[in-house]
Amino acid sequence: MFTINIYLRFFFLIVLLPLAVYLSIEFGFWYSFPFYLFWVVFAIGYIMLGTVQTAAKKMESMDFLGAESRLKLTLSPKLLFKTNRAYYFMLRGTIALNLKDNEAAEFYLNKAKDTGLSTGNEKAMVHLQLANLAAGKNNWNGALMHFRTAKKYKVTDPNLRDQMRQYEKALANRGVLKTAGMTNRGMQAPGGKRRRPKMR
Repeated sequence: MFTINIYLRFFFLIVLLPLAVYLSIEFGFWYSFPFYLFWVVFAIGYIMLGTVQTAAKKMESMDFLGAESRLKLTLSPKLLFKTNRAYYFMLRGTIALNLKDNEAAEFYLNKAKDTGLSTGNEKAMVHLQLANLAAGKNNWNGALMHFRTAKKYKVTDPNLRDQMRQYEKALANRGVLKTAGMTNRGMQAPGGKRRRPKMR
């Protein structure tokens, strides 16, 4: 998808409006109309799309600090389209995770989850990252909950599928999956009733 450099966009926003006003005064509105129109297009694009796409390109090259700086140029996450707003939070969370700021990472990833991501890959990735954060705090029930949620989504990315397989093995090696299964079987009988101990 075509993207325009954010600084070039800022340049057009600064230059086009005064130029349109000048042409409107000197020659009339219709001479300045194209410049007003372009300014509106650039302004709406900046406000509602933000800098998510250009930040994602920096993420691809592992430039986390550059991606974070680019995201901070977004006017306000609240004004973004819903999809871009969710992706904005997901990028902020992923960046924080890579910069070892786990508290910020959890905050932004939860915001992304609650805002609503558009694809199964994105939803599964966020829950897998939240599972990792929960495991890091020895919250294995939380880790298992997020991992099971991640498995519900249709994942087409082979790298993500491999990460999920590896994570499942890690949970199994720690006995988390087995413990959870035994707990569920031991506490409730079919139909949801608690089992009673046998009477001697």
